[in-house]
Amino acid sequence: MGRPRIKIIDDAQIEVEEKASKKIKKAKSESPNESVIPSETRNLPGSEDPSLIVQDDKIEAEDRHVVSQSGTPRDDEKKEAKKATKPGKAKPRSKKYQELTKDLDRTKIYSLTEAIDMVKKLSYSKFDATLEAHVNTAQMGLRGLVSLPFATGRKLRILAFGKGAETAGADIVGSDETIEEINKGKINFDIVVTTPEWMPKLAKVARILGPRGLMPNPKNGTITDDLKKAVEGFQAGKTEYKTESKAPVIHLALGKLNQPNEELMANIKTLYQTIGKSRVKKITLSPTMGPGIKIDLSSL
Repeated sequence: MGRPRIKIIDDAQIEVEEKASKKIKKAKSESPNESVIPSETRNLPGSEDPSLIVQDDKIEAEDRHVVSQSGTPRDDEKKEAKKATKPGKAKPRSKKYQELTKDLDRTKIYSLTEAIDMVKKLSYSKFDATLEAHVNTAQMGLRGLVSLPFATGRKLRILAFGKGAETAGADIVGSDETIEEINKGKINFDIVVTTPEWMPKLAKVARILGPRGLMPNPKNGTITDDLKKAVEGFQAGKTEYKTESKAPVIHLALGKLNQPNEELMANIKTLYQTIGKSRVKKITLSPTMGPGIKIDLSSL
């Protein structure tokens, strides 16, 4: 036979057990239909019964629920409330802009002639401003070329690769050395046109040209067998239009504000017809610095 085990209980333990027993009796008398176990029993020797721990957790959860319902929000609720009431930041505008637009009715739709007059009137830049068109389309992924009859502005620098590049009228004739310069980050041109056989070589710098929108593409006429015709087209005002990557909107410069209204009107109508009437939902004109003016599409 082994030695008998003797459980030693000191006075402090007895006192704790008596306090716990009194609390249980008091809770039962107040809530006879519920079983309440005080949190002190969790640390008593011999109280490893799982039911006590589960009941204790239940009480703590109920306490948290009561606090939430009593009108004292928890941390996560405070964060959500703060986020919901946080005011948005308004876009800052200059005093000159606010002065020019204080009487402007932004809900009004103008005829094409009136819109161009308003844009010229509301432009406040000190330099020769550009007329910009912002076209909301019915779908994304639209892309193409438009030849504006009265396009003006800075001269485009054209880089040409392939047979006939020397006589095509391009500003820069491309070579293997040019590709190496591009690979080092030298970009001194606005458009790249090429014949198909040069595309494998240009693929080496696609990571540089692609993000800048300079990579040749057959859809915009920059990959062609007739370099001279392509170069002459871009020099005459041919330009590419395309919707943004994440929104059905086209932004395009249509000329300078110092041009006659008739020329600017012709450019707008050409763009509208090229994109297609069924694909255009709204057109807004604006100067480089100034507010936008909505056009009545029926006047085009």
